[in-house]
Amino acid sequence: MTASTRKFSIVKLLGISLAAFMFTFSLVPIYRIACEKVFGIRMENSAIAEPVQAAGAPDMERVVTVEFDGTVNSQLPWSFKPNQVRMQVQVGRVYETTYFAENESTAPIVGTATPSVAPARASAFFQKTECFCFTAQTLEPGEKRDMPVRFIIDPSLPEGVDTVTLSYTFFKNDYATERLAHGAHQTSAQPLAAR
Repeated sequence: MTASTRKFSIVKLLGISLAAFMFTFSLVPIYRIACEKVFGIRMENSAIAEPVQAAGAPDMERVVTVEFDGTVNSQLPWSFKPNQVRMQVQVGRVYETTYFAENESTAPIVGTATPSVAPARASAFFQKTECFCFTAQTLEPGEKRDMPVRFIIDPSLPEGVDTVTLSYTFFKNDYATERLAHGAHQTSAQPLAAR
C-alpha cells in the first residue's frame, strides 16, 4: 500500500465516521418529529423545560368539557360507543376514558379507528398519549372490549374553546381481515396475492 493510498483510506474512514456521527446525532430530532407529527405524542415536557410560568402564561386551573363520540362505518358489523359521554378536565393533566366495542358478526374482524377533534382549532392542543387508534384492533366473533384512551389538553388551548369533542369512526380493515381469514383456513405460508 502506498502512502497516498493510505492517506486516502484514512480520509475516507474519517469521512464515514463523521457521517455516522452526524446521522446518529440527527436521530433525536427525527424521533421527536415522528412522535409529534405521526403519533400525536408531545415531547416538550423534558427535564430541561422551564418550570417557572411567565407573565401571561396559560391558566393551569382552567377546566374544559370534553365530549366523546363513537361511530362505525356501515361495512363494519360492530357496535362502538364511549363508556362516558362527557368529562370535565383540567388543562395540562392526564385523563383516561374508555370506549366499548363489540363484534356482532360470526367471524373475526380487524378494525381501524380514525380520530377527529372538534372544533378544528382545538385539535393541535388535544394530545393522545395512549390510544386504541394507534394500532388496528382485532375482535373475535361476539367479543366485547373496553379500549382506553389517555389524553392531555394543552394549557395553551385558545380562550373561548370551552368544549372539545373527541370522535372516533371505526372502519373495517379489509386487507387485515382477509389475511386473518386466510390464515385461519390455510396452513401454508403463501403470500395473499398468490392465493
